[in-house]
Amino acid sequence: MTRGRLAVHAHFYQPSRIDPWTGRVPEEPSAAPFHDWNARVDAECYRPNASRGNLDHISWDLGPTLAGWLATEDAPTLARFASSAAPGNAMAQPYHHTILPLASAADRRTEIRWGLRDFELRFGRRPTGLWLPETAVDLATLRIAAEEGVGYTILAPWQAADPIVDTRRPFRVDLGDGHSIVVVFYDAALSSAVSFEPEATADADRFARERVTPRLSSAAAAAADAPPPLAVIATDGELYGHHQQFRDLFLQRLVAPDQASAERREFDVVALADAIAEPSGKHHPLVRISDRTSWSCHHGVARWSAECPDAADGRWKGPLRAALERLAARVDLVTETTFASMAGGPDPWALRDAYADVVIGTQSVEEFTASQLADASPADRTRAATLLEAQRWRLAMFASDGWYWDDPIRPETRQILKAAAKAARLVDGLARTSLERHLVADLELLVSPSRGLDGAAIYRMALAEAGQPAPA
Repeated sequence: MTRGRLAVHAHFYQPSRIDPWTGRVPEEPSAAPFHDWNARVDAECYRPNASRGNLDHISWDLGPTLAGWLATEDAPTLARFASSAAPGNAMAQPYHHTILPLASAADRRTEIRWGLRDFELRFGRRPTGLWLPETAVDLATLRIAAEEGVGYTILAPWQAADPIVDTRRPFRVDLGDGHSIVVVFYDAALSSAVSFEPEATADADRFARERVTPRLSSAAAAAADAPPPLAVIATDGELYGHHQQFRDLFLQRLVAPDQASAERREFDVVALADAIAEPSGKHHPLVRISDRTSWSCHHGVARWSAECPDAADGRWKGPLRAALERLAARVDLVTETTFASMAGGPDPWALRDAYADVVIGTQSVEEFTASQLADASPADRTRAATLLEAQRWRLAMFASDGWYWDDPIRPETRQILKAAAKAARLVDGLARTSLERHLVADLELLVSPSRGLDGAAIYRMALAEAGQPAPA
Protein backbone atom coordinates (compact mmCIF):
# COMPACT_ATOMS: atom_id res chain seq x y z
CA MET A 1 0.00 0.00 0.00
CA THR A 2 1.27 3.49 -0.85
CA ARG A 3 2.12 5.47 2.25
CA GLY A 4 -0.24 8.31 2.98
CA ARG A 5 0.91 11.89 3.45
CA LEU A 6 0.10 14.46 6.12
CA ALA A 7 0.54 18.22 5.71
CA VAL A 8 -0.16 20.63 8.57
CA HIS A 9 -0.91 24.27 7.77
CA ALA A 10 -0.80 27.09 10.34
CA HIS A 11 -2.41 30.43 9.56
CA PHE A 12 -0.40 32.98 11.58
CA TYR A 13 -2.05 36.38 11.79
CA GLN A 14 -2.56 39.35 14.07
CA PRO A 15 -4.48 42.46 13.04
CA SER A 16 -2.67 45.76 12.93
CA ARG A 17 -2.73 47.32 16.39
CA ILE A 18 -0.66 50.40 15.56
CA ASP A 19 -1.93 53.89 16.23
CA PRO A 20 -2.32 55.50 12.77
CA TRP A 21 -0.92 58.78 14.07
CA THR A 22 2.11 57.53 16.04
CA GLY A 23 2.91 54.27 14.23
CA ARG A 24 3.27 52.53 17.60
CA VAL A 25 1.22 49.84 19.34
CA PRO A 26 -0.35 51.35 22.48
CA GLU A 27 -0.22 49.50 25.77
CA GLU A 28 -3.05 46.98 26.20
CA PRO A 29 -3.69 46.26 29.89
CA SER A 30 -5.76 43.17 29.03
CA ALA A 31 -2.55 41.54 27.72
CA ALA A 32 -0.70 41.94 31.03
CA PRO A 33 1.97 41.14 32.04
CA PHE A 34 2.90 41.93 28.41
CA HIS A 35 2.75 45.37 26.84
CA ASP A 36 0.21 44.32 24.20
CA TRP A 37 -1.43 41.26 22.67
CA ASN A 38 1.12 40.97 19.88
CA ALA A 39 3.86 40.62 22.49
CA ARG A 40 1.86 38.09 24.48
CA VAL A 41 0.99 35.87 21.52
CA ASP A 42 4.57 36.09 20.32
CA ALA A 43 5.88 34.82 23.65
CA GLU A 44 3.32 32.03 23.84
CA CYS A 45 3.24 30.94 20.20
CA TYR A 46 5.44 32.46 17.49
CA ARG A 47 8.75 32.37 19.34
CA PRO A 48 8.31 28.86 20.80
CA ASN A 49 7.26 27.34 17.47
CA ALA A 50 10.15 29.05 15.71
CA SER A 51 12.69 27.91 18.30
CA ARG A 52 11.38 24.32 18.30
CA GLY A 53 11.86 24.08 14.54
CA ASN A 54 8.18 23.47 13.89
CA LEU A 55 8.17 25.95 11.02
CA ASP A 56 10.54 23.70 9.07
CA HIS A 57 8.04 20.84 9.02
CA ILE A 58 4.69 22.55 8.42
CA SER A 59 3.04 24.74 5.83
CA TRP A 60 2.34 28.26 7.06
CA ASP A 61 1.36 31.78 6.11
CA LEU A 62 2.42 34.86 8.04
CA GLY A 63 0.15 37.90 7.92
CA PRO A 64 1.94 41.04 6.69
CA THR A 65 0.66 43.13 9.59
CA LEU A 66 2.14 40.56 11.99
CA ALA A 67 5.37 40.30 10.01
CA GLY A 68 5.77 44.08 10.22
CA TRP A 69 5.42 43.96 14.00
CA LEU A 70 7.90 41.09 14.29
CA ALA A 71 10.40 43.00 12.15
CA THR A 72 10.67 45.73 14.79
CA GLU A 73 9.85 43.87 18.01
CA ASP A 74 11.19 40.32 17.54
CA ALA A 75 13.54 40.24 14.58
CA PRO A 76 15.11 36.87 15.54
CA THR A 77 11.71 35.14 15.32
CA LEU A 78 10.98 36.75 11.96
CA ALA A 79 14.43 35.60 10.79
CA ARG A 80 13.46 32.06 11.80
CA PHE A 81 10.31 32.34 9.68
CA ALA A 82 12.47 33.54 6.80
CA SER A 83 14.90 30.63 7.12
CA SER A 84 11.92 28.22 7.05
CA ALA A 85 10.22 29.82 4.04
CA ALA A 86 11.21 27.11 1.58
CA PRO A 87 9.03 26.91 -1.56
CA GLY A 88 7.12 23.96 -0.15
CA ASN A 89 6.45 25.51 3.25
CA ALA A 90 5.34 29.13 3.12
CA MET A 91 2.33 30.81 1.56
CA ALA A 92 1.53 34.50 1.24
CA GLN A 93 -1.52 36.33 2.56
CA PRO A 94 -3.34 39.46 1.33
CA TYR A 95 -2.13 42.46 3.26
CA HIS A 96 -4.95 43.61 5.56
CA HIS A 97 -6.93 40.39 6.08
CA THR A 98 -9.79 41.85 4.07
CA ILE A 99 -12.77 39.66 3.13
CA LEU A 100 -11.96 39.75 -0.57
CA PRO A 101 -15.37 38.70 -2.00
CA LEU A 102 -16.80 41.84 -0.33
CA ALA A 103 -14.14 44.14 -1.78
CA SER A 104 -13.97 45.96 -5.10
CA ALA A 105 -11.90 44.50 -7.91
CA ALA A 106 -9.23 47.19 -7.46
CA ASP A 107 -9.05 46.60 -3.70
CA ARG A 108 -8.74 42.84 -4.17
CA ARG A 109 -5.86 43.32 -6.56
CA THR A 110 -4.06 45.79 -4.29
CA GLU A 111 -4.48 43.59 -1.22
CA ILE A 112 -3.12 40.57 -3.09
CA ARG A 113 -0.27 42.53 -4.67
CA TRP A 114 0.74 44.07 -1.35
CA GLY A 115 0.67 40.64 0.31
CA LEU A 116 2.78 39.05 -2.42
CA ARG A 117 5.22 41.97 -2.30
CA ASP A 118 5.53 41.74 1.48
CA PHE A 119 6.35 38.04 1.18
CA GLU A 120 8.89 38.69 -1.59
CA LEU A 121 10.71 41.41 0.32
CA ARG A 122 10.83 39.50 3.59
CA PHE A 123 11.57 36.01 2.30
CA GLY A 124 13.45 36.64 -0.92
CA ARG A 125 11.20 34.91 -3.45
CA ARG A 126 7.80 35.13 -5.06
CA PRO A 127 5.28 32.86 -3.34
CA THR A 128 3.32 30.24 -5.23
CA GLY A 129 0.56 29.77 -2.66
CA LEU A 130 -1.88 32.29 -1.16
CA TRP A 131 -3.97 31.89 1.98
CA LEU A 132 -7.22 33.82 1.57
CA PRO A 133 -8.39 35.67 4.72
CA GLU A 134 -10.98 33.49 6.47
CA THR A 135 -10.62 31.37 3.28
CA ALA A 136 -13.33 33.69 1.90
CA VAL A 137 -13.49 32.97 -1.81
CA ASP A 138 -15.24 33.51 -5.09
CA LEU A 139 -14.23 32.82 -8.66
CA ALA A 140 -13.30 36.46 -9.32
CA THR A 141 -10.84 36.45 -6.41
CA LEU A 142 -9.22 33.26 -7.66
CA ARG A 143 -8.88 34.76 -11.14
CA ILE A 144 -7.07 37.82 -9.77
CA ALA A 145 -4.81 35.63 -7.64
CA ALA A 146 -3.93 33.45 -10.62
CA GLU A 147 -3.22 36.54 -12.75
CA GLU A 148 -0.73 37.59 -10.07
CA GLY A 149 1.09 34.25 -10.31
CA VAL A 150 -0.58 32.34 -7.46
CA GLY A 151 -0.69 28.61 -8.11
CA TYR A 152 -2.67 27.20 -5.17
CA THR A 153 -4.75 27.91 -2.10
CA ILE A 154 -6.45 26.03 0.77
CA LEU A 155 -10.21 25.92 1.33
CA ALA A 156 -12.67 24.25 3.67
CA PRO A 157 -14.40 21.17 2.24
CA TRP A 158 -17.84 22.83 2.43
CA GLN A 159 -16.59 25.51 0.03
CA ALA A 160 -16.75 23.02 -2.81
CA ALA A 161 -19.89 23.31 -4.92
CA ASP A 162 -19.72 19.62 -5.79
CA PRO A 163 -21.71 17.55 -3.25
CA ILE A 164 -19.00 14.98 -2.47
CA VAL A 165 -15.32 15.90 -2.51
CA ASP A 166 -12.53 13.56 -1.47
CA THR A 167 -10.28 15.86 0.53
CA ARG A 168 -7.42 13.37 0.25
CA ARG A 169 -6.45 14.65 -3.18
CA PRO A 170 -5.90 18.10 -4.72
CA PHE A 171 -8.22 19.60 -7.32
CA ARG A 172 -8.16 22.27 -10.01
CA VAL A 173 -10.64 25.12 -10.41
CA ASP A 174 -11.21 26.20 -14.01
CA LEU A 175 -10.87 29.99 -14.23
CA GLY A 176 -11.64 30.32 -17.94
CA ASP A 177 -9.43 31.23 -20.89
CA GLY A 178 -7.33 28.14 -20.29
CA HIS A 179 -6.33 29.18 -16.76
CA SER A 180 -6.81 27.27 -13.51
CA ILE A 181 -5.68 27.24 -9.89
CA VAL A 182 -5.03 24.28 -7.60
CA VAL A 183 -7.20 23.97 -4.49
CA VAL A 184 -6.60 21.61 -1.60
CA PHE A 185 -9.49 21.08 0.83
CA TYR A 186 -8.39 20.56 4.39
CA ASP A 187 -9.60 17.59 6.41
CA ALA A 188 -12.43 18.97 8.54
CA ALA A 189 -12.45 16.18 11.12
CA LEU A 190 -8.72 16.26 11.79
CA SER A 191 -8.57 20.05 11.79
CA SER A 192 -11.51 20.30 14.18
CA ALA A 193 -9.97 17.73 16.52
CA VAL A 194 -6.70 19.66 16.70
CA SER A 195 -8.54 22.93 17.28
CA PHE A 196 -11.29 21.96 19.69
CA GLU A 197 -10.55 18.60 21.33
CA PRO A 198 -7.82 18.92 23.97
CA GLU A 199 -8.10 15.26 24.84
CA ALA A 200 -7.42 14.27 21.22
CA THR A 201 -4.12 16.11 21.21
CA ALA A 202 -2.84 15.10 24.62
CA ASP A 203 -0.68 12.46 22.92
CA ALA A 204 0.65 13.17 19.42
CA ASP A 205 1.62 9.56 18.77
CA ARG A 206 -1.86 8.36 19.63
CA PHE A 207 -3.37 11.11 17.48
CA ALA A 208 -1.21 9.97 14.57
CA ARG A 209 -2.19 6.35 15.11
CA GLU A 210 -5.90 6.72 15.89
CA ARG A 211 -6.87 9.82 13.93
CA VAL A 212 -4.50 10.38 11.02
CA THR A 213 -3.75 6.81 9.88
CA PRO A 214 -7.43 5.80 9.42
CA ARG A 215 -8.02 8.87 7.26
CA LEU A 216 -5.24 7.79 4.91
CA SER A 217 -5.74 4.05 4.69
CA SER A 218 -8.96 3.50 2.74
CA ALA A 219 -8.78 1.34 -0.36
CA ALA A 220 -10.32 4.08 -2.50
CA ALA A 221 -7.66 6.59 -1.55
CA ALA A 222 -4.91 4.07 -2.25
CA ALA A 223 -6.14 2.98 -5.68
CA ALA A 224 -3.38 2.19 -8.13
CA ASP A 225 -4.20 5.08 -10.49
CA ALA A 226 -4.53 7.67 -7.72
CA PRO A 227 -1.76 9.67 -6.07
CA PRO A 228 -0.84 8.77 -2.47
CA PRO A 229 -3.65 10.00 -0.22
CA LEU A 230 -3.11 13.37 1.43
CA ALA A 231 -4.61 14.71 4.66
CA VAL A 232 -4.30 18.43 5.36
CA ILE A 233 -4.78 19.84 8.83
CA ALA A 234 -5.44 23.60 8.68
CA THR A 235 -5.90 25.76 11.78
CA ASP A 236 -5.08 29.17 13.18
CA GLY A 237 -1.39 29.16 13.99
CA GLU A 238 -2.05 30.80 17.35
CA LEU A 239 -3.62 27.53 18.43
CA TYR A 240 -0.14 26.11 19.01
CA GLY A 241 0.75 27.60 22.37
CA HIS A 242 -1.51 30.62 22.72
CA HIS A 243 -5.09 29.40 22.37
CA GLN A 244 -4.03 26.02 23.78
CA GLN A 245 -1.11 25.79 26.19
CA PHE A 246 1.53 23.19 25.24
CA ARG A 247 -0.07 22.61 21.82
CA ASP A 248 3.27 23.65 20.30
CA LEU A 249 4.74 20.52 21.91
CA PHE A 250 2.00 18.41 20.34
CA LEU A 251 2.78 19.95 16.96
CA GLN A 252 6.48 19.27 17.34
CA ARG A 253 5.89 15.62 18.14
CA LEU A 254 3.35 15.22 15.33
CA VAL A 255 5.45 16.68 12.53
CA ALA A 256 8.97 15.89 13.77
CA PRO A 257 8.83 12.64 15.78
CA ASP A 258 11.91 10.77 16.88
CA GLN A 259 13.26 8.09 14.56
CA ALA A 260 11.56 5.19 16.32
CA SER A 261 8.12 6.83 16.26
CA ALA A 262 8.51 7.90 12.65
CA GLU A 263 9.34 4.35 11.55
CA ARG A 264 6.18 3.01 13.21
CA ARG A 265 3.92 5.46 11.41
CA GLU A 266 2.13 4.55 8.20
CA PHE A 267 2.33 8.03 6.68
CA ASP A 268 4.89 10.71 5.90
CA VAL A 269 4.81 14.37 6.92
CA VAL A 270 5.25 16.40 3.73
CA ALA A 271 5.49 19.96 2.49
CA LEU A 272 2.11 21.01 1.12
CA ALA A 273 3.38 22.54 -2.12
CA ASP A 274 5.32 19.37 -2.90
CA ALA A 275 2.33 17.17 -2.11
CA ILE A 276 -0.01 18.97 -4.49
CA ALA A 277 2.37 19.18 -7.44
CA GLU A 278 0.75 17.63 -10.49
CA PRO A 279 2.35 14.40 -11.71
CA SER A 280 4.11 14.66 -15.05
CA GLY A 281 1.61 14.50 -17.89
CA LYS A 282 -1.41 14.45 -15.55
CA HIS A 283 -3.78 17.05 -14.14
CA HIS A 284 -5.71 17.18 -10.90
CA PRO A 285 -9.46 16.61 -11.36
CA LEU A 286 -11.68 19.66 -11.73
CA VAL A 287 -13.90 20.95 -8.95
CA ARG A 288 -16.34 23.83 -8.67
CA ILE A 289 -16.32 26.20 -5.71
CA SER A 290 -19.20 27.90 -3.90
CA ASP A 291 -18.84 31.65 -4.32
CA ARG A 292 -18.87 33.95 -1.28
CA THR A 293 -18.12 31.22 1.25
CA SER A 294 -15.56 31.02 4.07
CA TRP A 295 -14.22 28.68 6.74
CA SER A 296 -15.59 30.59 9.76
CA CYS A 297 -19.10 31.61 8.76
CA HIS A 298 -21.80 29.04 8.09
CA HIS A 299 -23.74 31.62 6.13
CA GLY A 300 -21.19 32.45 3.44
CA VAL A 301 -19.64 35.82 4.23
CA ALA A 302 -22.60 37.28 6.14
CA ARG A 303 -20.52 37.49 9.32
CA TRP A 304 -18.73 40.51 7.81
CA SER A 305 -21.60 42.18 6.02
CA ALA A 306 -25.05 41.44 7.42
CA GLU A 307 -27.18 39.99 10.20
CA CYS A 308 -25.44 36.63 10.34
CA PRO A 309 -27.23 34.12 12.59
CA ASP A 310 -23.83 33.24 14.10
CA ALA A 311 -24.00 36.56 16.00
CA ALA A 312 -26.57 37.16 18.72
CA ASP A 313 -27.29 40.61 17.27
CA GLY A 314 -25.52 41.54 14.06
CA ARG A 315 -27.73 44.43 13.01
CA TRP A 316 -24.78 46.82 13.33
CA LYS A 317 -22.61 45.04 10.75
CA GLY A 318 -24.40 46.10 7.58
CA PRO A 319 -24.56 49.81 8.49
CA LEU A 320 -20.88 49.78 9.48
CA ARG A 321 -19.83 48.31 6.16
CA ALA A 322 -22.08 50.74 4.28
CA ALA A 323 -20.56 53.71 6.17
CA LEU A 324 -17.01 52.64 5.35
CA GLU A 325 -17.85 51.84 1.74
CA ARG A 326 -19.30 55.34 1.33
CA LEU A 327 -16.15 56.82 2.87
CA ALA A 328 -14.00 54.71 0.55
CA ALA A 329 -15.94 55.92 -2.49
CA ARG A 330 -15.42 59.55 -1.44
CA VAL A 331 -11.70 59.01 -0.84
CA ASP A 332 -11.44 57.37 -4.25
CA LEU A 333 -13.27 60.22 -5.98
CA VAL A 334 -10.90 62.82 -4.52
CA THR A 335 -7.93 60.61 -5.38
CA GLU A 336 -8.94 60.18 -9.02
CA THR A 337 -9.86 63.86 -9.47
CA THR A 338 -6.63 65.09 -7.94
CA PHE A 339 -4.36 62.76 -9.91
CA ALA A 340 -6.19 63.65 -13.13
CA SER A 341 -5.31 67.31 -12.53
CA MET A 342 -1.59 66.54 -12.31
CA ALA A 343 0.76 66.83 -15.28
CA GLY A 344 0.61 63.63 -17.28
CA GLY A 345 -2.40 62.31 -15.32
CA PRO A 346 -0.58 59.52 -13.41
CA ASP A 347 -2.60 56.38 -12.69
CA PRO A 348 -3.45 56.48 -8.96
CA TRP A 349 -4.30 52.78 -8.79
CA ALA A 350 -1.00 51.64 -10.29
CA LEU A 351 0.75 53.96 -7.83
CA ARG A 352 -1.30 52.58 -4.95
CA ASP A 353 -0.25 49.04 -5.89
CA ALA A 354 3.41 50.14 -5.95
CA TYR A 355 3.03 52.00 -2.62
CA ALA A 356 3.46 48.66 -0.85
CA ASP A 357 7.20 49.35 -0.60
CA VAL A 358 6.48 52.45 1.49
CA VAL A 359 3.96 50.65 3.72
CA ILE A 360 6.38 47.75 4.27
CA GLY A 361 9.19 50.21 5.00
CA THR A 362 11.74 49.44 2.31
CA GLN A 363 11.34 52.85 0.66
CA SER A 364 10.65 56.31 2.07
CA VAL A 365 7.79 58.43 0.80
CA GLU A 366 10.30 60.87 -0.65
CA GLU A 367 12.15 58.12 -2.50
CA PHE A 368 8.88 56.70 -3.78
CA THR A 369 7.48 59.95 -5.15
CA ALA A 370 10.86 60.89 -6.64
CA SER A 371 11.05 57.62 -8.56
CA GLN A 372 7.38 57.21 -9.46
CA LEU A 373 6.55 60.88 -10.13
CA ALA A 374 9.85 62.13 -11.47
CA ASP A 375 8.24 64.79 -13.69
CA ALA A 376 5.76 66.07 -11.11
CA SER A 377 6.16 69.36 -9.28
CA PRO A 378 7.05 69.34 -5.57
CA ALA A 379 3.48 70.39 -4.76
CA ASP A 380 2.01 67.53 -6.80
CA ARG A 381 4.36 65.06 -5.18
CA THR A 382 3.17 66.21 -1.77
CA ARG A 383 -0.48 65.91 -2.80
CA ALA A 384 0.15 62.45 -4.25
CA ALA A 385 1.92 61.28 -1.10
CA THR A 386 -0.96 62.50 1.09
CA LEU A 387 -3.57 60.72 -1.00
CA LEU A 388 -1.59 57.48 -1.19
CA GLU A 389 -1.26 57.53 2.59
CA ALA A 390 -5.01 58.10 2.81
CA GLN A 391 -5.48 55.11 0.54
CA ARG A 392 -3.29 53.05 2.88
CA TRP A 393 -5.62 53.70 5.81
CA ARG A 394 -8.74 53.46 3.67
CA LEU A 395 -7.66 49.88 2.83
CA ALA A 396 -6.84 49.15 6.48
CA MET A 397 -10.34 50.07 7.62
CA PHE A 398 -11.72 46.95 5.91
CA ALA A 399 -9.72 44.46 8.03
CA SER A 400 -12.07 41.56 8.78
CA ASP A 401 -11.58 41.78 12.56
CA GLY A 402 -13.79 44.86 12.74
CA TRP A 403 -16.85 42.73 11.96
CA TYR A 404 -15.87 39.34 13.34
CA TRP A 405 -17.19 39.63 16.87
CA ASP A 406 -20.62 40.32 18.36
CA ASP A 407 -20.30 44.00 19.26
CA PRO A 408 -18.76 47.12 17.67
CA ILE A 409 -17.66 48.33 21.09
CA ARG A 410 -14.75 45.87 20.92
CA PRO A 411 -11.18 47.09 20.25
CA GLU A 412 -11.08 45.43 16.82
CA THR A 413 -13.88 47.66 15.54
CA ARG A 414 -12.44 50.72 17.23
CA GLN A 415 -9.16 49.98 15.43
CA ILE A 416 -10.73 50.08 11.97
CA LEU A 417 -12.57 53.27 12.94
CA LYS A 418 -9.19 54.84 13.76
CA ALA A 419 -8.01 53.86 10.29
CA ALA A 420 -11.15 55.42 8.81
CA ALA A 421 -10.54 58.62 10.77
CA LYS A 422 -6.96 58.83 9.55
CA ALA A 423 -8.03 58.41 5.91
CA ALA A 424 -10.85 60.94 6.18
CA ARG A 425 -8.75 63.56 7.95
CA LEU A 426 -5.90 63.28 5.46
CA VAL A 427 -8.28 63.91 2.56
CA ASP A 428 -10.22 66.65 4.34
CA GLY A 429 -6.97 68.42 5.19
CA LEU A 430 -5.77 68.27 1.61
CA ALA A 431 -8.95 68.86 -0.39
CA ARG A 432 -11.09 70.86 2.09
CA THR A 433 -13.79 68.20 1.87
CA SER A 434 -16.17 67.04 4.61
CA LEU A 435 -15.55 63.31 4.54
CA GLU A 436 -15.35 62.92 8.30
CA ARG A 437 -18.62 64.76 8.84
CA HIS A 438 -20.41 62.42 6.43
CA LEU A 439 -18.74 59.41 8.07
CA VAL A 440 -19.95 60.41 11.54
CA ALA A 441 -23.49 60.86 10.24
CA ASP A 442 -23.44 57.39 8.68
CA LEU A 443 -22.04 55.83 11.86
CA GLU A 444 -25.01 57.16 13.83
CA LEU A 445 -27.10 54.49 12.06
CA LEU A 446 -25.54 51.56 13.95
CA VAL A 447 -25.87 50.68 17.63
CA SER A 448 -23.84 48.56 20.05
CA PRO A 449 -26.07 45.68 21.26
CA SER A 450 -24.49 45.66 24.74
CA ARG A 451 -23.99 49.35 25.42
CA GLY A 452 -26.68 51.08 23.38
CA LEU A 453 -24.10 53.52 22.03
CA ASP A 454 -24.34 54.49 18.40
CA GLY A 455 -21.40 54.20 16.03
CA ALA A 456 -20.63 57.92 16.20
CA ALA A 457 -20.11 57.64 19.97
CA ILE A 458 -17.87 54.60 19.48
CA TYR A 459 -15.94 56.56 16.84
CA ARG A 460 -15.32 59.35 19.35
CA MET A 461 -14.15 56.77 21.90
CA ALA A 462 -11.66 55.42 19.36
CA LEU A 463 -10.31 58.91 18.67
CA ALA A 464 -9.99 59.62 22.40
CA GLU A 465 -7.96 56.42 22.81
CA ALA A 466 -5.59 57.72 20.14
CA GLY A 467 -5.35 61.13 21.77
CA GLN A 468 -7.01 62.77 18.77
CA PRO A 469 -9.52 65.63 18.92
CA ALA A 470 -13.20 64.84 18.55
CA PRO A 471 -14.76 65.53 15.16
CA ALA A 472 -16.05 69.03 14.64
